[in-house]
Amino acid sequence: MATIATGAAVAQDAQNPELSTQLTLDRIYSSDEFKAKRLGDNVWLEDGLGYSIIEEVDGDKDRLSVFKYDPASGDKSVLIDVADLTPDGHDKPLKVEKVIWSEDGAYALLYTNSKRVWRQNTQGDYWVMDLATKNLRKLGKNFPESSLMFAKFSPDSSRVAYVQKTGQKIHDIYIESVTTGALTRLTDDGSETIINGTFDWVYEEEFGLRDGFRWSPDGTKIAYWQLDASGVKDFTLINNTDSLYPTLTTFSYPKVGETNSAARIGVVSASGGDTTWMNLSGDPRNMYVAWMEWASNSEEVAIQQLNRRQNTNHFILASASTGKSRTVLTDTDSAWLDPVTDFRWLEDGNEFLWVSEKDGWRQIYRISRDGKTETALTENTYDVIRIRRIDLAGGYIYFDASPDDPQRQYLYRVAVDGSTPAERLTPIDQPGWHSYSISEDGRFAFHHYSTRDKAEVVDLVSLPDHKSLRTFVDNKALQAAYDAADKGKREFFTVTADDGTTLEGLLRLPPDFDPRKKYPVIFYVYGEPAGMTAADRWSDKNELWHIMMTQKGYIFATVDNRGQPAPKGRDWRKSIYRTLGLTNVNDQADAVKKLAAERPYIDMDRIGIWGHSGGGTSTLHAMFRHADVYSVGVSRAPVPDIRLYDTIYQERYSGILPDDADLYEKAVAINYASGLKGNLLLIHGTGDDNVHYQGSERLINKLVEENIQFDFMSYPNRTHGIREGKNTVRHLMETQTRYFLTHLPAGPKDR
Repeated sequence: MATIATGAAVAQDAQNPELSTQLTLDRIYSSDEFKAKRLGDNVWLEDGLGYSIIEEVDGDKDRLSVFKYDPASGDKSVLIDVADLTPDGHDKPLKVEKVIWSEDGAYALLYTNSKRVWRQNTQGDYWVMDLATKNLRKLGKNFPESSLMFAKFSPDSSRVAYVQKTGQKIHDIYIESVTTGALTRLTDDGSETIINGTFDWVYEEEFGLRDGFRWSPDGTKIAYWQLDASGVKDFTLINNTDSLYPTLTTFSYPKVGETNSAARIGVVSASGGDTTWMNLSGDPRNMYVAWMEWASNSEEVAIQQLNRRQNTNHFILASASTGKSRTVLTDTDSAWLDPVTDFRWLEDGNEFLWVSEKDGWRQIYRISRDGKTETALTENTYDVIRIRRIDLAGGYIYFDASPDDPQRQYLYRVAVDGSTPAERLTPIDQPGWHSYSISEDGRFAFHHYSTRDKAEVVDLVSLPDHKSLRTFVDNKALQAAYDAADKGKREFFTVTADDGTTLEGLLRLPPDFDPRKKYPVIFYVYGEPAGMTAADRWSDKNELWHIMMTQKGYIFATVDNRGQPAPKGRDWRKSIYRTLGLTNVNDQADAVKKLAAERPYIDMDRIGIWGHSGGGTSTLHAMFRHADVYSVGVSRAPVPDIRLYDTIYQERYSGILPDDADLYEKAVAINYASGLKGNLLLIHGTGDDNVHYQGSERLINKLVEENIQFDFMSYPNRTHGIREGKNTVRHLMETQTRYFLTHLPAGPKDR
């Protein structure tokens, strides 16, 4: 049986370059050899004359300066020097994580000392710098450290608004004078259950909403979300290891069918006073306010309101002074709808851009302000993945698409007035995955490019010719180490399921592959609507682990099933509605059978599968319901019973309780646990605020009840990613590696 390479092997690799062809757990997870470099925080400047980037000074990660670049010439100048970043009373410079520039260019907001709020570091300290004098002043100086969120300048640059958050007890909005520090408190009812200007757990996790307030264009008002979480049941995480007695973390978490927070939109004067609430119809506990912006003026607020089933989206205009509202447009779907975040006002607010799948493909529409006339700007034969930039002066909308190739992504543009068809800007000779941050005038873009075998490169390109002007990140060291690794053939493939559905996938063979033999296969699965696994883009250390396993004698494969977000049309993505856990996993099992029928070197007696989160859930379904296909599975952080997950995500794809109780019953993995025949390793972090450890405990009870043997590993206090703490990821991956080596014998066998 193959063995796991040790730390000693890594040291030997360093001394003997010829051995660097072999990947080891230590090389992948305990060293920086394969650590990808990233581009520092970068911003296109409002003046349209360049961009700013935070960069290390002399390679010192603790000494950062902010530079301005001219995109055409590459000329570089210092905007904020590290020498100016040490405040009075401090002995070292601020470590700036993000810079926000005032519209007049006179001031900068420096975001530092951030801390994590569930998924992202959205809470921290803000310092305002006068760029002329280099004077530094900390905002909210009397508030606790790292307690400010989403600070932003007023349009006239004289004030800054922010949310002040203290634990779960206070969520209020303040305005502070840039020059004097004078404070105006706009809300004073923030509490554990009244959340002003930001969001509860489920809105953040499932709608991606964090920053919950907006300055009016004239700077006289603030529009903001308020969530009332009273009545939402709490979930409690237990920490048994960090003190003599357990400590508890409690937060509002609405599970399927339970009470949601009530969300509403208010408008308050920037000088303080009473809030005017926007009049929205329906029960606020059973509607979602999923998007809000000012409506191209300072008199109206634009709102998107989804019903609880999330299959109807009302686009609403509401008076900022009276709260009176009117519905301009209603989009519906028999499955679900996503909020339209690719939104932009046109023609001084007389029209707006809207994205909809109503005709079968995700298309861009130009719609009059009253909603009565619309024009499709893209062809109804492919999906617009996302809008990147709208250059009104130049007359183009820039967007991602891949009409003929769902495993890749390219940049296109189309005329704002619909006068010309879409054209591809990404060169034909650059297959792979491309994303862009485009300047306001559409002349330049930060271009992020990778493939499955090419680490991300970040360069600056001119548009529309896509000429590379300079490279910011090349990841040459990482690429050299990757290229030196002994790799077998990599192949993108398609298989056709019994019902005619075409599924795309990726396969890697062992370096010493012999087609006359039979090999075990490890399938990596996700399977749910939040991501793809078979796309042609760099996938970081997961891919390295899979290549390491091919070096030990496994084939690696992954398949994108129906429901995953490939640009293959509305029906592809929404065919899993109310069958999540069934249709998607059936596709996976069908793909295995089809591959094995086409490729006799696949050993159907040695098929393994693993996945994390939704992939962990898919792994459970695969092991329980397709025991004839899969013999070994590693399920990490799964949802064994989807009735334990949150309202917004699960109800979007699986329906409402109690109305759809029968459909839920069919899609709950635990209900099929008695079908387990192979070897299952269940892994979960006990501090998982997202997919609760509770579900794995229920699965354990079920397997015990059925007298079915399985293996289990818990990681105390680790959250959903199972990555906190020294050596956690390294330990996790060794646990997973050993399990496959033990229960899914590596290497070829005779046919």
